[in-house]
Amino acid sequence: MERDAQGRQPGGSAAAAVVHALVERQESLATVESLTGGLLASNVVEVAGASRVFRGGLVVYATEMKALLADVPQELLRERGPVDPDVARALAEGGRKRCLADWCVATTGVAGPQPQDGKPVGLVYVAVAGPQGSTVRRLELSGGRDLIRTASVTEALRLLADQLHALAAAGR
Repeated sequence: MERDAQGRQPGGSAAAAVVHALVERQESLATVESLTGGLLASNVVEVAGASRVFRGGLVVYATEMKALLADVPQELLRERGPVDPDVARALAEGGRKRCLADWCVATTGVAGPQPQDGKPVGLVYVAVAGPQGSTVRRLELSGGRDLIRTASVTEALRLLADQLHALAAAGR
């Protein structure tokens, strides 16, 4: 895994912002990961103080594990496949429930090197589920497998940071 000049993983500053915001809000976080395979959780736990907010995470790389561990409806997976915005949303909602967390961030997509089920390399969906509902962001990333995975982590954390910022701005 590449690291910056200070030895941190990419996405580290986004992870720190999220962890600190959640500590301040006294809220918890979970992760559900497919293409990022634990990289998102790793970025979160590298932040000092993460133990105050991070509940845990699920790595559901195989499609059937998305249903088994994260409660994604099997019919949804059969109809649309694992790389889909509604699957991303279901991953986040299922992870939030399974891990008893206030917030859950989820990733699903194609890191490459080959397309998957007709979906192009670089197509990624990141989702956040929280107390006010869930949201999904579609990403179309380019580059190699490592770059797609690290960019997915950064964007997933940014999506959560955006949600937390919007709530803070609204006084919630």
